[in-house]
Amino acid sequence: MTTDAGLYTIPNVISLLRLAGIGAFWWLLFGRDDPVAAGVLILVIGWTDWLDGVLARKLNQVSEIGKLLDPLADRLAIAAALIGGMIAAVIPLWLGVALIVREAGIALGALVLGVRLKEKLEVRYLGKVATFILYGAIPSFYLKAGGVAGDLFLVLGWFFGMIGLVLYYWVAVQYAIDIRAKFRHR
Repeated sequence: MTTDAGLYTIPNVISLLRLAGIGAFWWLLFGRDDPVAAGVLILVIGWTDWLDGVLARKLNQVSEIGKLLDPLADRLAIAAALIGGMIAAVIPLWLGVALIVREAGIALGALVLGVRLKEKLEVRYLGKVATFILYGAIPSFYLKAGGVAGDLFLVLGWFFGMIGLVLYYWVAVQYAIDIRAKFRHR
């Protein structure tokens, strides 16, 4: 159920804080040269993604602006973590590029859908799962770069990164089918 609660609901404030955290992430990574703190912040941004959704439903504060802010915060946080990680040589280049190409493709499809049909691409549960997994994988590479726990975080980063990548592309195919179906019905 969507309410017209406006911008300043608890879940939306959390999403806005997540967006502000992206700037703090860049400062930690490049201003302080602290990949561990940057990775932990991305992890917190990811886990609060779950929190704002739960609160929106429990507090009956699901809103149209929240449906925009939440995935926007996800996409921008993941893009920042990938781009920053590739620049800082924290994220393997090919993995970062593969994930960004997928993000760009889905963003372009959603934009075309919005502009041409005035419709939005509905978020899929499996897409949320893939994003959640990547929010664990990406910070693992940052923790490894900061020297935390030897190679444990490198192994975790690769393990969850591969699972997240496969799911991300699987969901991208589903989104492409969704977009095509919407255009066929017009």
